[in-house]
Amino acid sequence: MGFMKSIHSSPFPPSLSFDKMTCMKEIVEKAPAKINLGLDVRGKREDGFHELGMVMASVDLNDYITVREREDQQITLESSCGKLPLNFKNHAYKAAFYLRQAAGLEDRGVHIIIDKRIPRSAGLAGGSSDAAATLRALNQLWELDYSLEQLAEIGVQVGSDVPYCVHAGCAYVTGRGEEVYPLASAPRVWVVLIKPPFGLSTASIFSQVEMDKINSVNIPALCQAINEGNYEQLLANLGNSLEDISITRKPLIQKIKNCAAASGADATLMSGSGPTVFALCASDKIARRVVNSVKGFCKEVYCVRML
Repeated sequence: MGFMKSIHSSPFPPSLSFDKMTCMKEIVEKAPAKINLGLDVRGKREDGFHELGMVMASVDLNDYITVREREDQQITLESSCGKLPLNFKNHAYKAAFYLRQAAGLEDRGVHIIIDKRIPRSAGLAGGSSDAAATLRALNQLWELDYSLEQLAEIGVQVGSDVPYCVHAGCAYVTGRGEEVYPLASAPRVWVVLIKPPFGLSTASIFSQVEMDKINSVNIPALCQAINEGNYEQLLANLGNSLEDISITRKPLIQKIKNCAAASGADATLMSGSGPTVFALCASDKIARRVVNSVKGFCKEVYCVRML
């Protein structure tokens, strides 16, 4: 797929190179997808957002972000995905804009290349991870020496998942997403990601939340299971308060869960507001069986590992 171009005015060590045509420095940074091992909606905040308790984990399905110096003052974007906006609607653009503003570097230009591998509108935080990777990469390119905490503070202006994506790994996340507390490493099990042939709007799913009807998730027990390395207790405490809402709108999500469970997955759960379902599998043999069972009705299926 060709790249689209437009002009509009770390846990993952970046690679450093130089563009041979212009001799300008560039940084390449991974942007990993995330899954929600737990998502608990705790109530509505005064600012209109929902108070959340979440456990997130990175998986090794990645976009790749390249940032390259420009000689002018423009922020420009290029993407392998023709459906991505290449202006201020893009999270990576916003990240560059807000970081440049915070650092007082409005005279610096940058070209951002997004090699898109994570499905869009999937509940995997692809756009937020792109923004986080852009922040980490520009921190190197512009030699800012900002801490991850400082980058996360800037990232919250872009989106609720960006602070977590700046840190990545396995973490407990609360507030509207701006409070991130690292946990022990998630178990290195196989994860099958199954993306149905449709997207879901996060805002539309949250608009249907009725606190007296949704299921609560025991996030403290899930955190304890991860920190103790207790896989059985992790499986017992997986949960997503938004899952029933999304399944009511798109019953195929439940069909995917049932199919993966029947194929031997240890557990299945929708990630974020959906529609992607992930299946945890203790062995590659079971993971391959799950992949084969769901490929008949879902084309976007990925077999990955927890980072």
